[in-house]
Amino acid sequence: MKGKTVSSKQQEVQRIAEMLAKAIAQHRLRPGVRLVEAHIVETLQANRNHVQAALQRLAMQRIVDIEPNRGATVAQPSAREAREIFAARRAVERAIVEAITPTHVAEHQVRIEQHMHNERAATASTDRRAIVRELSEFHLLLGEVSGNQVLADILGNLMVRSSLIVALYQRGDSPPCASDEHQAIIDALRAGNTQAAVDEMIAHLDELEGQLALEDVAAPEVNLRQALSGL
Repeated sequence: MKGKTVSSKQQEVQRIAEMLAKAIAQHRLRPGVRLVEAHIVETLQANRNHVQAALQRLAMQRIVDIEPNRGATVAQPSAREAREIFAARRAVERAIVEAITPTHVAEHQVRIEQHMHNERAATASTDRRAIVRELSEFHLLLGEVSGNQVLADILGNLMVRSSLIVALYQRGDSPPCASDEHQAIIDALRAGNTQAAVDEMIAHLDELEGQLALEDVAAPEVNLRQALSGL
């Protein structure tokens, strides 16, 4: 069976969607920000039709909201949706952890160690975006290490939506994750103690949700051009 051929249009739409999702995940674009098509076209040097297709794709993933006569805005998950997303993350990340063996960890050892180094460096800094990026990347990395692409793809969507939840509901400015908790998960996986790794992950996600003040709030204004620059 022949593989699918991806057209140049599909590649460009994917590029735009990934750039927007990246800006959202890194809190450059916060919940409720209006995504003006003309500004995206200018900043990303893109075709307007491709931008519209990318926004439609993100809307299907519940990352963007599109309303008639108002256009696209970054999604603002409700408190109820936030709880549901964390429930979904517990199920998906449990399955991911259960799929990872010591062999998987060994095969990805260099990449895991490099990530943990970057994560510790980020959390020791005052760069909020770097902290958010590296702490979130850990969960995505486990998805890749598991070898289950379906679970990894589902988690990718949940992680972007989680970033919206953190931007809206987190109490204070403390990091949304703790690096030592991530290290405990890796140590358990390396030792082949799957149940301990699952327990660490569930406790970790419980802690993350516990940091949230899950009451519906309004979102602040953000400059779209500035947020998309330098990605």
